[in-house]
Amino acid sequence: MDLHLEVIAGEGRRVGLERALRDAVREGRLAPGARLPATRRLAEELGVSRGTVKAAYDQLIAEGFLTARQGSGTQVATLPPLDTTPVESASPARAPLFDLRPGAPDVGAFPAAAWLKAVRRAVDLAPVSAYDYGDPLGRIELRTALSEYLGRARGIVASPERILVTSGAVQGLALLTRVLAGGTVAMEDPGLPFHREVVRHAGGRVVPVRVDDLGVDVDDLRDPAAVVVTPAHQYPTGVTLHPSRRRALTDWARARGAWIVEDDYDGEFRYDRQPVGALQGMAPGQVVCLGTVSKTLGPGLRLGWMVLPPDLVGPVADAKLHSDHSTETIGQLALAELIRSHAYDRHVRAGRLRYRRRRDLLVARLGARWGVRGIAAGLHALVEVEDEAAVLERAAAEELAVGSLGEHWHARGPREDLVVGPREGLVVGYGTPREGAYPRALEALARVLELGHS
Repeated sequence: MDLHLEVIAGEGRRVGLERALRDAVREGRLAPGARLPATRRLAEELGVSRGTVKAAYDQLIAEGFLTARQGSGTQVATLPPLDTTPVESASPARAPLFDLRPGAPDVGAFPAAAWLKAVRRAVDLAPVSAYDYGDPLGRIELRTALSEYLGRARGIVASPERILVTSGAVQGLALLTRVLAGGTVAMEDPGLPFHREVVRHAGGRVVPVRVDDLGVDVDDLRDPAAVVVTPAHQYPTGVTLHPSRRRALTDWARARGAWIVEDDYDGEFRYDRQPVGALQGMAPGQVVCLGTVSKTLGPGLRLGWMVLPPDLVGPVADAKLHSDHSTETIGQLALAELIRSHAYDRHVRAGRLRYRRRRDLLVARLGARWGVRGIAAGLHALVEVEDEAAVLERAAAEELAVGSLGEHWHARGPREDLVVGPREGLVVGYGTPREGAYPRALEALARVLELGHS
């Protein structure tokens, strides 16, 4: 048989022959079942050694493009049909003109110079072991720095041995759910929908627990294995868990042997008085505290931590080992250096002042006419409205992006037994946009609200 092969000049003879045969099979120029020339014959035609042809045939047989049987020679294998369906690339969503969605900090304020300095020092001082596989718990340097920082800044009781470094609060929540082996997890209603999906994807069963003006209602808890709460600044209503509820919740956990999962997502940002200490300080043996630098530095760093009760350290570390083994080390060492040098504290204090100014602008522009809740802390506020759907429609027309209370309920709307607090509202973030654009975004929000009262 005659065999036409496109062999590229300058390509190695064996490699070139392999590629030419492979392309011919893929493109259908060599049909399934077609018999190839004997190695000696093809070598003579191509002017190469027989060993080169045999090596090419052997490689393509190993890859599944050719088959060889005693007495039948070498043939083209039957390959599965190629999927020629064109892949539709999703066009990037058009960015809103004004972005007041909650959950994002001002990443433009990232302390690049301080971080670069910390990275350089971390690399200079890093032992060789820093570039090897790491401890699932995380680098001891960061866990030691976090132990000191969390104790003085958040009132958290944690030795380095009880801290596990994660790639963020989401990973921490997923790891704990896996350790609970599909148990029932109570989650605040209203609460963050994505976190509910994280628990479900990790095998947990989610049940709602009511939130009112005092925070999570302990009387609404039945018998879950764990309850996830945001006590410093409930998301999305913004209420702070009342001291009586704090005591009731920790008493409930001790009595039932259940776990409290404290999502301390923006606990450092309190504006009218000192930040409320973490719930973990009241019951270190019952509370898993999730923390992260996503709101203080930026979510792109993917650095967080879990402060664990002693009984959970081993199981969660094992889950982390079998999830991604360990968190990358240079970022851990840099964060440890940032905390030790107090550059982290300085950045948090600067952020607190910046976000307080933004919150004050929000309250001054809207507070006199519309109910604005949850303004004592955090990076978002809840603005009460009468017709949430209509307001969101007007916001879309103004190219204004905001969050809505409606999307945070477990069901389509608030439970019938929820008798306090707003049932409809906008969840307005003031972490974004940048300083220069923020006043214009506020004006767009005011226009949207005023259109409904004109």
